[in-house]
Amino acid sequence: MFSKTSKSALAATALAGVSLALSAAPAQAQINGMASADIGVAVAGSQPLQSGYEQIRTTYQAQITQAEQLVQQRQGLIQQLDTNGNGQLDEAEQAALNDSNPTVQQINTIDQQIAQVQAPIQLAQLYVVNQVGQQYAPASQQVMSDRNIQIMLAPEAIDFAADGINVTPAVIEAINARLPNVSITPPQGWQPNQATIQLMQQVQQVRAIVAAQQQQAAAPAANGATPPR
Repeated sequence: MFSKTSKSALAATALAGVSLALSAAPAQAQINGMASADIGVAVAGSQPLQSGYEQIRTTYQAQITQAEQLVQQRQGLIQQLDTNGNGQLDEAEQAALNDSNPTVQQINTIDQQIAQVQAPIQLAQLYVVNQVGQQYAPASQQVMSDRNIQIMLAPEAIDFAADGINVTPAVIEAINARLPNVSITPPQGWQPNQATIQLMQQVQQVRAIVAAQQQQAAAPAANGATPPR
């Protein structure tokens, strides 16, 4: 059976049931020596990434709480500028604002504070993503060797594919085996390169997709309904 590939489907497979997907997948999950894996999904779904992010949440809990409080303050100020009460600043409302407006000045100050508070958190996340991302190529090569795959394609290179071509769960398992732990403390002076920044954006996109799917799945349960199967 053929289906159109999508990042949301890959994300669901990676983060909502990697072990189940692996147990259900055939030992040679490939099509004529070709397979597909998504680096963003693989990194986001890996155990070292998730454990690293959990360490960051624990270590920087005070800063995270402070940032959340600042965001709430900012939202309150935005509401003061929302003259038509529609919950957002439309073009007319934005056009009427300038930097001399006291509320705008407060918002700009809070934006600077948020950026300052979030900076060490984001740097730690980038460092974790960098460490996991470095294992993607060797993990993919291991999967290719184990499964006799000659060509590994990124999902964006495929419009439609037969079931079984996605080996991202296997790559995740290989990453987990290669990298049991990560550090959340970058070396002094460490800065991410552009590739790490781009990978971070992909990881955040995958995590956002999964969070939205989990929220949607939880909604029927909260209302006492049984989710459709």
